[in-house]
Amino acid sequence: MRPETDVTENGLRHLLNEWDPIGVADAVQDEYDCMLAPLLQRLRGGAAQVEIGEFLRHELEDHFGLSPHPSEPQAMAYRVMTWWASGQGTVGAPRPSNGDASQSPSTAL
Repeated sequence: MRPETDVTENGLRHLLNEWDPIGVADAVQDEYDCMLAPLLQRLRGGAAQVEIGEFLRHELEDHFGLSPHPSEPQAMAYRVMTWWASGQGTVGAPRPSNGDASQSPSTAL
């Protein structure tokens, strides 16, 4: 595996663990690793935020057995897309790539 791939995967893992929809990331750091490759494939393929959100919703429902509120996967999709647009290798809070992305979906209403 190339070093830049490790950095990218670690950054995305960090975001997923911050989100932690099932509440286990403190004990199990790789719980959401099943989503890394599919998410990165979609991001590298130019997927839209809606597609990322639908993937996350599907994973929460079908893989993890949750019934998320519709805004939860879409809010995380926004974070993932913002992180990806910012350079995709930065671990930590995503940085908006422009002024339009400075508001999350919940605060932009």
